[in-house]
Amino acid sequence: MKWLGCFLAALAVCAPLPGAVECGCDHSAPATLEERQCSLCREAEKQTGGIFFLKDISPRKPNRWLVLEKQQHGKGQQSLRDLSPQELTAFWKAAIARAQEMWPDVWGVAYNADTVRTQCHIHLHIGKLLEGLDESGGRLIASPEQFPVPDPEQGIWLHPVPGGYHVHTDRAIAEPVLLH
Repeated sequence: MKWLGCFLAALAVCAPLPGAVECGCDHSAPATLEERQCSLCREAEKQTGGIFFLKDISPRKPNRWLVLEKQQHGKGQQSLRDLSPQELTAFWKAAIARAQEMWPDVWGVAYNADTVRTQCHIHLHIGKLLEGLDESGGRLIASPEQFPVPDPEQGIWLHPVPGGYHVHTDRAIAEPVLLH
């Protein structure tokens, strides 16, 4: 089984990257939120505020959850860079708390690069980290306040280690490090 995790991670790194999603979301025009790529924006509109969690509806990802920020946005795709440092820290902390609650000490949090995402609304993926995944390339970072904000073409994934978190920015599509 360990080889399967390594194979899937290698495949994710080598796979051709899809283009960025065409985001036509406009919260002032609710009909635009009916497009598939705007479905998370539509879900965010139903929330009363703050950070919320959704089970990933993809049948290929039965063990995956999404963490979303209610933050309103106008038109187009959101990015981690759109959040203030305080909002970003709260977002990471909420994801980590939920992941730790669901998969104590074997969790991962992933954010796909803006250039490869298939949804307009900002979201993080949480799940169980794949067994056997090579996690040696991560940087040890003590707290979410210190997590880097990746460039648009860069994803980020992290997991717990003694003394903090290993934070990786080695792939655009980061979520394949999580159990489907």
